[in-house]
Amino acid sequence: MLLSTIALYFYVKILLRNEVEEELFSNTARVENAILKNGSALSLPPAIESENVAFIGNTVLKDTLIFDPSQNEMEEFRELTSFKKINGKNYKITVRNLIVEFDDILIGIVLSYVTIILLVFIFLFYFNKAQNKSLWYPFFKNLEAMKKFSLSSETPISLVESEILEFSELNKEVTLLTNKVRSDYKNLKQYTEDVSHEIQTPLAIIQAKIENIINGDNLNDIQYEHLTSIQKDIQRLTQLNKRLALLTKIENQQFANPEILNLNEVAKKRINNFSEIYSSKIELVEQGKIKIQMDAYLADVLIDNLISNALKHSVNRESIKSEIGDNMLTVSNDGSQKLQNPEKLFSRFYREADHKISTGLGLAIIQKICDLYGFKPSYDFENGKHIFSIRFK
Repeated sequence: MLLSTIALYFYVKILLRNEVEEELFSNTARVENAILKNGSALSLPPAIESENVAFIGNTVLKDTLIFDPSQNEMEEFRELTSFKKINGKNYKITVRNLIVEFDDILIGIVLSYVTIILLVFIFLFYFNKAQNKSLWYPFFKNLEAMKKFSLSSETPISLVESEILEFSELNKEVTLLTNKVRSDYKNLKQYTEDVSHEIQTPLAIIQAKIENIINGDNLNDIQYEHLTSIQKDIQRLTQLNKRLALLTKIENQQFANPEILNLNEVAKKRINNFSEIYSSKIELVEQGKIKIQMDAYLADVLIDNLISNALKHSVNRESIKSEIGDNMLTVSNDGSQKLQNPEKLFSRFYREADHKISTGLGLAIIQKICDLYGFKPSYDFENGKHIFSIRFK
């Protein structure tokens, strides 16, 4: 557009100049005819001037500035001076024509082009916007459907059909992929549940038989120790199986029944249960009230794992302190030194010390529950105490 504007400017300038010069030659011919008929010079300043001269000169075509009384200003004229011999006399004929100001032409061209460009831009903007909205509507609707897609849902993903070949092929592949993923997820889920269920039964049978043998007669000390060790391993295996199944359910978001819970009441209830089993003193300090929205079973698991972890790792089974403050729950127990790798505490099967009674999954379950609901777990060591905190939203 810029180059065409420059080209148009010079083209119009040349075109107008040629038209002016053509008119000058035409007017000169008219003046010559008038002198031929009248026999005397004809003048109409500043447009036409003619006079008798002694000799014939050369034709001159030039631009000149002349004061125009009618406009009361200097005007630019295109001037043609020619010499003619008419009726035996020499005449100097000067004709002039007012030149259109080329600055005005340039401004007119630029304004016209700017107006055209602006109108075209506005039209194309809204036209393309409307076209793109219509064109991409199926894509964005399908994108929203994919964002809301859930593996646990029984309903297959529903996509908007499109006449565009690429979008249509994308819909086909997404549908095939999601159906395959849902099928694999169901099979894996069913397999996990079946394995977890089937393992529980033989473990319970083995546990019962070992208890019968231990309670029977004719056992020497070595046999008793072996059977007791086997019994503890079976208990740990049973607990490990349950916790792995729980982790799988949390990761698969199978706890879809959140409710408003009073965390203070939940903590009191769980602490009372632990107090009936353990001799260690478990203290609850309430400095505020916390109400959260989460699954009730997972709330019990969250507090149970925090307290259980504190009891297992407390030095000499000393007192456990639980504190509920402003959107934060902390559980602390005595310790001799800070843990060496606190960043690994919430990883699966990580154990800072060799505790045979620990499965290494308690804190991992806490992390998964916090991830599910957007809570933030943390660990710190202050004044000889291990402090585990959970900050709620």
